[in-house]
Amino acid sequence: MNSTERRALAGLASLYVFRMLGLFMVLPVLSLYGSDYVGSTPALLGLALGAYGLSQAILQIPLGVLSDRWGRKPVIFLGLVVFALGSVVAAATDSVFGLIAGRLLQGAGAIAAATMALAADLTRDENRGKAMAVIGASIGVAFVLAVVLGPLVAGVGGLSAIFWLTAVLALLAMLLVWRLVPNPERKERRGPQSGDFSKLLAEGSVWRLVCGVFFLHLLLTALFVPLPLLLVEQLQLPSEQHWKLYAPLMLGAFVVMLPLMRMAEKRQQVPAAMRLALLGLVFGGVALMPSVQGSWIVVCLGLFFLAFNLLEALLPAQLTRVAPEECRGAATGFYATAQFLGAFAGGSIAGILYGQGGAGLVATFILGVLVVWSISWWQLRGTRVPVASA
Repeated sequence: MNSTERRALAGLASLYVFRMLGLFMVLPVLSLYGSDYVGSTPALLGLALGAYGLSQAILQIPLGVLSDRWGRKPVIFLGLVVFALGSVVAAATDSVFGLIAGRLLQGAGAIAAATMALAADLTRDENRGKAMAVIGASIGVAFVLAVVLGPLVAGVGGLSAIFWLTAVLALLAMLLVWRLVPNPERKERRGPQSGDFSKLLAEGSVWRLVCGVFFLHLLLTALFVPLPLLLVEQLQLPSEQHWKLYAPLMLGAFVVMLPLMRMAEKRQQVPAAMRLALLGLVFGGVALMPSVQGSWIVVCLGLFFLAFNLLEALLPAQLTRVAPEECRGAATGFYATAQFLGAFAGGSIAGILYGQGGAGLVATFILGVLVVWSISWWQLRGTRVPVASA
């Protein structure tokens, strides 16, 4: 990578860390502290956990298209302001409905599509896989930091302290984008035309990747509805010490994931690596089963996090390669819409199921989703995802 690409990637990866840190810090603590909110129930807390995904899903495509017309950075700045406002709303409320409203407003700052498109604009094709891998890794870094900081911050000031910190991080992210991320070369942006959309919608590889990220984030959010309580009950691990489990598991997953990803791209075996990761996600559901106890829960979570991180890196890299350049922002909009709609569906459905049948019912749901995902990928098996040379 040249200096411009490295500078852009450092800024955008930092943006992802700051923004996703605020979202992820809620995951390991919401089900533990959410009962303090007026009117809370397991179903409403599940809705609050995934609510940001609904507004993200609604706005990713419009803002992705808007970034094709206005430029990426103005849309990113606007989204960060809205995200900060949503964090303030969530921090100031003592009602579960106010919490849901704040999370919805957080999600309205839907900049993932514009950010991924900007990363693609600022990197050459031969470096795009590396760039998306770094961004995917930055999401994982944010997750590791979040599971360490979330319980600690919540232990000091409750969930409101997490949301106040999230608002500050959003403002710092704006500063990073302004100072570090260069403006892409201004091409003649005619914006996507109807024919471009037809070409995009007819591309089977795009839909394979879109379906994949939907299911991936549905599973992640569904897992974290019962998981914090399960760790307290089954492993006798207090909430403020959950980071001692999450952090080494995630760091270990990265150490193993990176060579697997490089090997898959170098040998042009990305579809095979994705199928292997899909198998690894099964262990997320297994970890929630009543028959799984003690250290086996830890083993299952480690395999799930490895599979999650591998897919988190491979999916967006392939998307930016197969999407037509003239509507890349729209393509990443579809992708990000599916990603956050999956988060909304996972949290909402798992909250209802957990209230009715406990962690075992959520485990059954997760395994059922994986069956549907496997079928959808099998039907698209004839569509080859192109891989750039390493």
